Amino acid sequence: MGIGKWIAGVLGWAMFGPIGGILGYYFVSRIEKATEGASGYDEDQRYNQGQRNSFLMSLLVLSAAVIKADGKVTSQEMARLRSFFAGNFGAQAGDEAEKIVREILNKEFNLYEVCTQVRQCMDYSQRLQLYHYLVSLGACDGLVQREVDLLETIANYIGLSKSDSDSIFAQFRPDNDSNYRILGITPEATDEEVKKAYRKMAVKYHPDKVATLGADVQKAAEEKFKAISQAYEAICRERGI
Repeated sequence: MGIGKWIAGVLGWAMFGPIGGILGYYFVSRIEKATEGASGYDEDQRYNQGQRNSFLMSLLVLSAAVIKADGKVTSQEMARLRSFFAGNFGAQAGDEAEKIVREILNKEFNLYEVCTQVRQCMDYSQRLQLYHYLVSLGACDGLVQREVDLLETIANYIGLSKSDSDSIFAQFRPDNDSNYRILGITPEATDEEVKKAYRKMAVKYHPDKVATLGADVQKAAEEKFKAISQAYEAICRERGI
C-alpha cells in the first residue's frame, strides 16, 4: 500500500502554511499524483477527507518535534510511530511514515507557527486525539524533562486546557492519584463529583468525536476512552460505589 492509499483523497488545510512548507513540495506532489480523480467526492466527503489528511500530516510534523526533543532518536520511538501507522493503515504505511519523519528531523521549523495552524484548523476533540498520540510517543521510551517541557508547550500552543493535558499525561505517568488525574479531579472529590467527572470525560473523549477523521483514527481514539473507563471503575471499586 503506497502513500496515496493511507493519505488519500482530498488534501486539507495542512498543505498550506508552515505544515505544508515543512513537508515540502515533493511530498505534497506525491499525494496529489496519487489522489487525482478525487473530484468524485461530494462536498462532505471532501471536507472529511481533507480533515483526516491534515490530521495525519500534522501528526507527522509534531511527531518529529517530540522525537528529537531529548536530542536523540530511539528505536522505541520509531517503533511506536511505525506501529501506529501500520496498525491503522497497513504495514507499508508504517515504513513510509518513518521515512517521512526522518526527513522532517533534519529540518528546522517554528513550533509555534505549526501549532497555531493546528489550533486554528482542528476542532478541540481532534486536538485532544493528536495530543494523546504525541504523549504516548514521548512516553514509549520514558519521558525526560525536555520532552515533558515540549509537550506542555505544545498543549499550550494548540489551545488545550491544563486539566485536559494533565489528564492525558496521567495515563502515561501513573502514580497513586493517576486514576483521579485521568478524570481531572483529586482524591478529595465526593462520590457525586467522581460520577460527574466520569460522565464529562466520557463525552469529551468518546471516539465518535473524531469520526470525521476516519475509522482508523477513531479506532486509535478508543485507547484514551478505555483509560477513562478503567480509571472510573478502579475508583468505584476503591470507594465501594
